[in-house]
Amino acid sequence: MLAGIVAFAVLGLLLWGVAALMAGGDEATTTFTPDRLEVGNVERWADSIREDGPIIFAGLGTTTGERTLVLDHTGDDPERGWRLYYAHPADRSAACAVEQVEGSRSFTDCEGRSLDVGELAPPTNGEFPVVEDRTRLVIELGARTPGTETPPTTDSS
Repeated sequence: MLAGIVAFAVLGLLLWGVAALMAGGDEATTTFTPDRLEVGNVERWADSIREDGPIIFAGLGTTTGERTLVLDHTGDDPERGWRLYYAHPADRSAACAVEQVEGSRSFTDCEGRSLDVGELAPPTNGEFPVVEDRTRLVIELGARTPGTETPPTTDSS
């Protein structure tokens, strides 16, 4: 019985040693926020936006929820014409959040002004929509620190 206990103790120490070697003492660099958001089928999302207006995604890619994005689509081709905006006016800070007028492409800002989706702030942190395999829409969420990256064009071609 004592031999069994010793054998389990040695096995446990051996496994712990292997795990410690594999970890290499490096600090963990894993983030808990995704680098991208899988949105789904381009045709379904384009149809939804055509019928009900742009889609708001609140607090993406942050642990505190401060980055809210608005996804828009224009044109007849579901593979092209995707645009992304921040959910605040281009001429105001993120503190001036907008609310969408239900079922439309219009928004109301913190001062009560009426805005079209094109008057919202363009992404400045590397966020952009991507069409993959001609069928699947993904939002690349970009850098995590505001102002560190210039976004590519948001027109998925």
